[in-house]
Amino acid sequence: MFRSRTSRDVGNQALTSLPRPPYPRPHEPHPAKPRPDYYYRHSSHGGLADVCSRRLQKTRPGGGFFSASRATECSTGVRHDHYPSLYRPHCNRALDRCLFLQRLLRNNDLQGHDAMSHGQPDLLNHYARKILTSRVYDVAIETPLHGARQLSERLGNQVLLKREDLQPVFSFKIRGAYNKLAQLTAEDAARGVVTASAGNHAQGLALAARELGIKATIVMPRTTPEIKVEGVRSRGATVVLHGDSFPEALAYSLKLVDEQGFVYIHPYDDPDTIAGQGTVAMEILRQQPGQLDAIFVPVGGGGLIAGIAAYVKYLRPEIKVIGVEPDDSNCLQAAMAAGERVVLSQVGLFADGVAVAQIGHHTFEVCRHYVDEVITVSTDEICAAIKDIYDDTRSITEPSGALAVAGIKKYV
Repeated sequence: MFRSRTSRDVGNQALTSLPRPPYPRPHEPHPAKPRPDYYYRHSSHGGLADVCSRRLQKTRPGGGFFSASRATECSTGVRHDHYPSLYRPHCNRALDRCLFLQRLLRNNDLQGHDAMSHGQPDLLNHYARKILTSRVYDVAIETPLHGARQLSERLGNQVLLKREDLQPVFSFKIRGAYNKLAQLTAEDAARGVVTASAGNHAQGLALAARELGIKATIVMPRTTPEIKVEGVRSRGATVVLHGDSFPEALAYSLKLVDEQGFVYIHPYDDPDTIAGQGTVAMEILRQQPGQLDAIFVPVGGGGLIAGIAAYVKYLRPEIKVIGVEPDDSNCLQAAMAAGERVVLSQVGLFADGVAVAQIGHHTFEVCRHYVDEVITVSTDEICAAIKDIYDDTRSITEPSGALAVAGIKKYV
């Protein structure tokens, strides 16, 4: 396996010593002897498009990295080594598919299964396939990992922020919403869609529906910040304000399904939505292919952490996936402790984007097996994390977007 330890150039200069693979190109007959540990493909970008190794699971000695993805509703953390990457963002998902197929070959598991009716390995296979084939990049972008220098120095670990706030709707929610709508049949799309959301899923669904030419109705709690309500309206969706909490808005949206025949788009508890959110993990593993120690993920209904956990545990099971919840909205922690989904008697409203009383059915099915730990943080700790993010990025996040940074600080 080739790695550049000295050059910071991750393009052609760092790859000049890489020999040509001793087997023909794809259009030539392939020899019977085994493939080497790497392969390469040329691209129009002037050199190597991607380098893939069967040894990527092996770690290097060296420093660690925590990366916390920061969105208006999302922050995720990962730890890895300091060696430069050989991969470029324009490689898109070619490397991810290669790693996925290598894992399938090693497991001798090339047959599709219904994940929910088989064992745990099939659950991972199911979601890994769905994540790799998700249609999110028609509207979403691949967001960068930015270093949080001041926070890294204070914690003694390298912290990176996955900047999901740079998405068109300032949140990772556009991924799952668009992927779900893209899977609808023409008949279902013609009926129109409805959802209940505290704001970020609503804005993502509104934009996705506009891009796909689908009528969208969004039911939002009356406590939703006005900036999110206007964000939904400005993207062409019809807004209905109902109830003071998400469960009340959800009940009313389901009533509209019965009365008007809309297709309900769940904000988190749907396999296609989970798969769309899981593309965050796909990007993290591609952007930081070295040692990863832990990923900190904010938790509301569980769509983001379920997608991340499924993809990460399939390809890199040694990486810890740690959920972070407000201590007054800890539906996943309560469910993990009870061994089943529970309903919280009440939820806090400070971090309104994750104010969910019950973890989803599909999301809990993944989380109960593949989330390593769930920690909670107080309102004061969330506020401090908002300031930490501002100090490093000069960007102000909403409370639910600061959860993972608050979790990292508490964990280390």
